[in-house]
Amino acid sequence: MLKSGSIRAAVVGATGYAGAELVRLLAGHSDVTITAITSRQYAGVPFNQVYPAVGTAVSLVCETFAPEPICERADIVFTALPHKLPMSIVPELLDRGVRVVDLSADFRFSDVAAYERHYQAHTAKELCKKSVYGLCEVYGEKIKKADLVGNPGCYPTSVLLPLIPLARAGLVDTKMIIVDAKSGVSGAGRSPSLGVHFCEVNESFKAYKVAAHRHAPEMEEILGEAAGTPVCLTFVPHLVPMTRGMLSTIYVNPEQAVSEQDVRQCLADYYKGRPFVRLCGEGAFPETRFVRGTNFCDIGVRLDTHANRLILVSAIDNLVKGAAGQAVQNMNLMFGVDEGRGLDMIPFPV
Repeated sequence: MLKSGSIRAAVVGATGYAGAELVRLLAGHSDVTITAITSRQYAGVPFNQVYPAVGTAVSLVCETFAPEPICERADIVFTALPHKLPMSIVPELLDRGVRVVDLSADFRFSDVAAYERHYQAHTAKELCKKSVYGLCEVYGEKIKKADLVGNPGCYPTSVLLPLIPLARAGLVDTKMIIVDAKSGVSGAGRSPSLGVHFCEVNESFKAYKVAAHRHAPEMEEILGEAAGTPVCLTFVPHLVPMTRGMLSTIYVNPEQAVSEQDVRQCLADYYKGRPFVRLCGEGAFPETRFVRGTNFCDIGVRLDTHANRLILVSAIDNLVKGAAGQAVQNMNLMFGVDEGRGLDMIPFPV
């Protein structure tokens, strides 16, 4: 049994939105002591001056990243950095004996060629085969033994959790999948840009990167593994004028003679005993406000018998289950801690 605060954790890139959410969750985790937080922009500044909301709970000073002193103080390092940066530092972190949960896309793909087609050249290709995809409810046993976990993207988390059990059970036609997804603006990160300026998003609603978003190939790779056959999906993300939250509506054709109850039972059986996937009651559907600030993924199901089309609706908090919360859940599994530790917050009623 772990002693209180015995897992020493470092967060690299702690002042971005996902990194700050990680700090918030780790600070409330009874088995964790945060020993280092890094930030290029805020080096030398106490974290609670960057995010005053944490008050005295986190007064560590942000530092410039340096692998040797970080590894001397950490058992696990979370890399909450933009794509491309982690691949340059993760090999040395692993060589120094720490475990890593990477929140970028750098270690999500086992197919390096697919990563390079949609991102950039990979400089740590040998680690992609060793990395475990960090979708806890699906790959939990592998995660327990992993030294490197590629934390899933937020959109993929919201899409894969409803679909993987059905694809594995052969209940749906994986040749025709359409995903219509909406995200709050925090999904774009903290760095300012015109597209997420208040005046550009307030009282507006838009599709972006239509059929060209880099999360699509991530979903296709993982779904293809689940289905045992290549998968091609149409993915259209949208930006909505709210800070956090994600709602994905998935349209897929059921296999012949599959009923809505078959689908509901498949999901219920697959996620039995898994605390963070909640199946909505018959006729009920998720809302982003029901999962705000939590690690839950809520799933609703409807079979449109007129069109013979299965409709799945999922909701997550893009910064928690879609990023930092799932990273903490991965850490819990890696260190033999109850997977819900530090994540058992009750959603806001309103």
